[in-house]
Amino acid sequence: MFNPFFKKVILWNQSSIDTIRVMSINLSFIKSTLLLFFCLTACATKKIEPQILPIKPGAENFEDYLDRLTDLNIGLVANQSSVVNSDGGLVHLVDTLQSLSVSLVKVFAPEHGFRGVADAGEKIDNLVDPKSGLTINSLYGENYKPTDKSIEGIDLMLFDLQDVGARFYTYLSTLHYVMEACAENDIPLIVLDRPNPNIHLIDGPVLDMAHSSFVGMHPVPIAYGMTIGEYAQMINGQGWLENQIKADLTVIPIKNYTRKSIYAPPIKPSPNLPNLQSIYLYPSLCLLEPTVISVGRGTDKQFQVFGHPQLRILDYSFVPEPNQGAKNPKHNGELCFGKDLSNYPRPEKIELQWLMEAYVYFPDRESFFLKGFSRIAGNDLLEIQIKNGYNAQQIRSSWKKDLEEFLKIRSPYLIYPDS
Repeated sequence: MFNPFFKKVILWNQSSIDTIRVMSINLSFIKSTLLLFFCLTACATKKIEPQILPIKPGAENFEDYLDRLTDLNIGLVANQSSVVNSDGGLVHLVDTLQSLSVSLVKVFAPEHGFRGVADAGEKIDNLVDPKSGLTINSLYGENYKPTDKSIEGIDLMLFDLQDVGARFYTYLSTLHYVMEACAENDIPLIVLDRPNPNIHLIDGPVLDMAHSSFVGMHPVPIAYGMTIGEYAQMINGQGWLENQIKADLTVIPIKNYTRKSIYAPPIKPSPNLPNLQSIYLYPSLCLLEPTVISVGRGTDKQFQVFGHPQLRILDYSFVPEPNQGAKNPKHNGELCFGKDLSNYPRPEKIELQWLMEAYVYFPDRESFFLKGFSRIAGNDLLEIQIKNGYNAQQIRSSWKKDLEEFLKIRSPYLIYPDS
């Protein structure tokens, strides 16, 4: 028979155990609370900075494409901007590929040449690069498009040029013709993508194809907000190559990059875009190029100032003189009056104010616009609107429908997130 005494002892022991458990839980809770308190206090007194990874252009991501080059004869479209980081320094991609035993057999160079020192529009002959020993085939001389003979013997083509996000920047046209030549000759093409410093900007009149030229080949706005790799996918996808042929295209993406990223090219992409400010202003100020107005070629503030000898109503002045990239600048040796925009905030749209202001202040308006303005503007309407006194809002409203349609067209080809 069960003894009542033992029952009391057992009940007491069970009660004690429960009490100990409760005390243990409470101590554990207090310990966790104190730990959380000290962590929060430490975080409050010491700011923890998020780790920001460096932007890596496609050319630097060798693990993504180097294996594809094995045992193949490689062609490369490149210029002075085609560099990669190596132990903290910049090394040209030609030298890097040769050091990695890649069989690089031919190099092709766009406007401004392989070293990027030729004037805008200056025709360039083929030459031999003394360092690499390779022949540099010009794509801005006798031919804009690689000839069948020039790409003979190439098994795969690499493309690595720094774009700046403006329709009239001719590297897009070079891309088009390289894609077309590769497609026609069954040569795979790898585009090593690079950031677009103006990726935030999607604005301007969409090109009327009646005004298509080497400074604008596709129905896109002045600023299209895409990297050159994304743009290559759009050329392919939209069937913009001759006879709607398609290139065997691969894009090597940029790492640690978003559409909110700020990127300053380490090498100036062309002689008259010396810094990030000139790149930001280029899509807007280039509208003044096919007019009588100087945009600072022949100064050290290219695409950061504008002026003319007869704009005396404006108080800033400069004198264009020959320099690298401008052997005979507009208004060479003349005192020009205008505006200095070198400290102007980064534009969030195509700024029409400078074109309109220069036109209104210019004494002889009949001579203001030069031949070729419609090729840069992308239509013949903008000149008419300026001459008829339209304000900026009225002009911009005429772009709205085409811009909305373009946003739909570009959407499937985007690679990088918004943020």
